[in-house]
Amino acid sequence: MEREMITFVKVWLTAYASLFYCYVMGKLVPKGIPRLLGIAPIVILFLFLPLNLSSMHLGGATSFFLAWLANFKLLLFAFAKGPLSSDPSISPRRFVAVACLPIKIQPHQKPQNPQKPRKRGQKSLLNYSIKGLILALLVQAHRYYTHFMPKNLVLILYSFHIYLCLEIMLAIAAALARAVLGIELEPQFDEPYLSTSLQDFWGRRWNIMVTSILRPTVYEPVVNIATRVIGRKWASLPAVMGTFAVSAIMHELIFFYLGRLKSTWEITWFFVLHGACLTAEIGLKKAVAGKFRLPRIVSGPLTVGFVMVTGFWLFFPPLLRFQADVRAFEEYAAVGAFLKNVGSALTLKTMNATRLIMHISQL
Repeated sequence: MEREMITFVKVWLTAYASLFYCYVMGKLVPKGIPRLLGIAPIVILFLFLPLNLSSMHLGGATSFFLAWLANFKLLLFAFAKGPLSSDPSISPRRFVAVACLPIKIQPHQKPQNPQKPRKRGQKSLLNYSIKGLILALLVQAHRYYTHFMPKNLVLILYSFHIYLCLEIMLAIAAALARAVLGIELEPQFDEPYLSTSLQDFWGRRWNIMVTSILRPTVYEPVVNIATRVIGRKWASLPAVMGTFAVSAIMHELIFFYLGRLKSTWEITWFFVLHGACLTAEIGLKKAVAGKFRLPRIVSGPLTVGFVMVTGFWLFFPPLLRFQADVRAFEEYAAVGAFLKNVGSALTLKTMNATRLIMHISQL
């Protein structure tokens, strides 16, 4: 674990230096193909950097932040688009943070009035504290009781484990950026278990940062092309399928970083299936034009149930194949042992210092 931590620091120092280079390129090289050619080596480097890490948490977070988010933002930046180009006077420190972290700066930042209701997606410290407690209980349940549980119940617990782990990890990253940069950030999740449709789940509630980065890089270009062929009304349908196809490829890449196993393409089929179902849902909504709508009490369970069933069928098997759950719990245990050793060492040093002070005072 210590070697992994050292490698993790080296990888991120390399990433920070590379992003500073991109920042300078943005000041010196005009947008378009010249800037893209200058940034291309960094994009390639970010595809290889996660291969230096083997842990689930450090390696998984690094592959998501660098190989996916940072690379997509840099590709937009090459053409003066996206979050890295929204503020021409952006500082190097903020540029690096926005490039490699799953954060999106709110366009209009005003102090939050405590008497006003929170905006959609904004959450309190109590909300995250409860979720942190639930995550800790799930970890204990997985560690000691999974061999007593039915397989489907284990998968249900595992799905909540993944969601809570992702939300807390992304919230911590956003909180660090807020503390260092002094900026208000948009949340990354908005209670996806309350979704009432696939469009609501994927477009507004699940991993909002990915949605916001896929929209300008994939969805909008495909819409512009499709509009010329099939018209504006139906152009969103091929754009949705294109977006899910790219998301499938990126998830396959992330899973390769995590497991280093040959792909079985189950992840691709998961996103192709959801893309097709979401395309059908949007097409049906356009066809009925708001004349018919399922009640929330029906659409909510149907949506969440569909996501979980297809997840059990296609999404989780690759994770379990490279023992993601076992490796994750081993990492939790290693971190716990490390913190315990650090605490014991600090306690011993404090006791020795106290004894030395008492001895000196008695002289």
